[in-house]
Amino acid sequence: MCIDKRLGGQECWMRYEVRFEASGHRNVIGTHRTTLEITKESRLTRNGTCILATDSTLALRDLNQSIRELARRSTTRIVLEMTADTLTERVVGWGSSGLTYKSETCMVARVSEYECDRTLMVKADRASKDLNREFVAKLTDPDVRLYCKLTYLSEQ
Repeated sequence: MCIDKRLGGQECWMRYEVRFEASGHRNVIGTHRTTLEITKESRLTRNGTCILATDSTLALRDLNQSIRELARRSTTRIVLEMTADTLTERVVGWGSSGLTYKSETCMVARVSEYECDRTLMVKADRASKDLNREFVAKLTDPDVRLYCKLTYLSEQ
């Protein structure tokens, strides 16, 4: 979808949105310093300090080719918005040429520039430890649903 930045302006932006859901888990800790993860897997041990939710309806491999191409641009801003109950948290990062989006099980937002098949975004402005503690506490309840929206914004 093409959106004018200014009324009557020449600049055009690509914007894609994807919505998905995941579940809380009793072992969510959310204290990792450099990453944040959402997984399709049901099991979670206390060692997974970056994992915020399980049983996700989406992994990186599920995203379409247009989104994968946008994610490989360093100029693409990637926003992950997460809502649990009445609390919402946002993590903003960037695409990168090495993002493959091959993971069939999860997505990881990284504060660093490290890239692997599981990387959703690099240079994220926040990791698990930076999120509101009340928000993270809600995710320790397996009955809580995490509603997520991924937004990709890039100059065309």
